[in-house]
Amino acid sequence: MCRLFIEADPSLWESATRSIRIDGMVTSVRLENFFWNVLAEIGGRDGLATTQLIAKLYHEALEAGHDSGNFTSFLRVCCGRYLALQLSGDIPSGLPIARLDALSILEREKDRRRAVA
Repeated sequence: MCRLFIEADPSLWESATRSIRIDGMVTSVRLENFFWNVLAEIGGRDGLATTQLIAKLYHEALEAGHDSGNFTSFLRVCCGRYLALQLSGDIPSGLPIARLDALSILEREKDRRRAVA
């Protein structure tokens, strides 16, 4: 089993720093290439460049009252949740994310957590 992970392309865990402009301010975000790839996939589903997706996630996180102090961790969790929700079938391939029923997806996710607890 470990071989599946050990022999993965080493470039996936190499970090890359990108400068992103949010609300007129430039900030740097450092993530592993794996996460940059997932963010590009998520944004691409809705016709957004990766930087546009990150700015959108930043604003939505602030509106939801999240602390932006560890934004890169938030982005990693977004990527992980996206992949997990794809595996569970809650995010079908091919559809734009914006067209999905987020409340229903969150409710099903909550039900699964309760069933495990």
